[in-house]
Amino acid sequence: MSSEERNIERQHGRDYHDPPPAPLLDMGELKQWSFYRALIAEFIATFLFLFFSVSTVVNYKEPNYTDQCSRVGHLGIAWANGGMIFVLVYCTSGISGIIYKLFFLSVKFHVSGN
Repeated sequence: MSSEERNIERQHGRDYHDPPPAPLLDMGELKQWSFYRALIAEFIATFLFLFFSVSTVVNYKEPNYTDQCSRVGHLGIAWANGGMIFVLVYCTSGISGIIYKLFFLSVKFHVSGN
């Protein structure tokens, strides 16, 4: 029996090897520029999202049917929020992937009803 077959038997019939668990916070990561670059990108993206979201809500006016262009309605707020998420995910996806996780978690909870 070869050593490879013995290793497979030790793993209780599995044909793969489980990697060791990753630490929650690796101190070596705090010394890398990519960590701070992602942190800065997420901060700027969150700031811009909140700035544009709040500014569209502040500019909300009740529908005035005499002048259609003088208001931001519910649809305008929805388009502004959705457009900002689209733009910010597109701009920061190469730097940091956290916004994907947050977006998919929110979709998961919305679909599941929790």
